[in-house]
Amino acid sequence: MYSAIARNKRNTWFILIAFVVLLGAIGVLAGWLAGNNWWITAFILIFAAGYATFQYFFAAREAIALSGAMEVSKADAPRYYRLVENLCITTGTPMPKLYVVDDPAPNAFATGRKPEEAAITVTTGLFELMTDRELEGVLGHELGHIRNYDIRVSLIVFGLVVAVGILADLMLRIAFFGGRGRNSGNGQAQLFLMIFGVVAALVAPLLAGAVQAAISRQREYLADATSAMTTRDPEGLSSALAKLGEFGKPLQRANTSMAHLWIADPLRPNALERMFSTHPPIPDRIARLEKMGGSF
Repeated sequence: MYSAIARNKRNTWFILIAFVVLLGAIGVLAGWLAGNNWWITAFILIFAAGYATFQYFFAAREAIALSGAMEVSKADAPRYYRLVENLCITTGTPMPKLYVVDDPAPNAFATGRKPEEAAITVTTGLFELMTDRELEGVLGHELGHIRNYDIRVSLIVFGLVVAVGILADLMLRIAFFGGRGRNSGNGQAQLFLMIFGVVAALVAPLLAGAVQAAISRQREYLADATSAMTTRDPEGLSSALAKLGEFGKPLQRANTSMAHLWIADPLRPNALERMFSTHPPIPDRIARLEKMGGSF
C-alpha cells in the first residue's frame, strides 16, 4: 500500500512537470508566431498566474457556495462529527469545518489549501445510504485529500489549464490576423501558420483537459489509499464505493467547475469515458483497495 501511495505521488508530479513544459512550449510558439513579440507571451502567463492566484485563495469558499452547503456543529450532526473527530485524532490532523448539502444523491468532497483551513462536505443522501464503517471510509478519503494537499495541487493545475486555453486562443488569432505581416512574401509559410494555429487551438485545450483528468484520477487513487491506511479497513471504503456505483445519481446542484472535487462523479456517475473523466472507474478503485487489503 505504501508503494501505491508513493507511485501515485510520483505520477502526479511527473504529469504536472510535463504540463508545465507544454505550457512553456506553447508560450514560446505564441511569441514566435507574433514575430518574436515575447511580451505577448509574458503578458498571457502573468495574467494566467494572477487568475490562478485569485482562485487559489477563494476557490474553497466558491465551491462550498456553489454546492449549497450549510455548516453544521457537533450538536447538529453528532454521528458526522464523531467519525471525523476520531479520524483527526488518529492522524493528528486539525479538525476541519463540517458542511452538509441537502441532496438525496450520495456524495462528499473536501476543500482547503491546507489542513488548518480545511472543510469536509457531505450530502444527506450519503448519511442515509452508508453504515458507520462505510461512512468512515468515505470521510477518511476526504481527510486524505486534505492531508495530501490535493486541493492545492488541483488549484495549480487549474491555473495551468486556464493559461493553456488563453495561449491556444491567442495562437489562433495570431495565425489568422498576425502572421500575414511576418510572412507576407511566403504563401506556403502563411498557410502553414494558419493550419498550425487552428490545430493548436483545437488540440491544446484537449491536452490540458486530459492532463487535468489524469492528475485528478491519481489524487483519487491516492486518497483511497490514504483512507485505507488511516482506518486500517480497506473493505469499508470499497463497500462504500460499491454503493456509490450502484446508487449514485447526479446532484441537484451539480456544477462542472467543481465536479472533480466530489468522491463520485456528480454529473455522470456511471460514465464509461476515461480520457477526460476526473474520476477513475469505481471497479478499478475497488480492485486496488481489495489488493491493498492483503497487506493488513
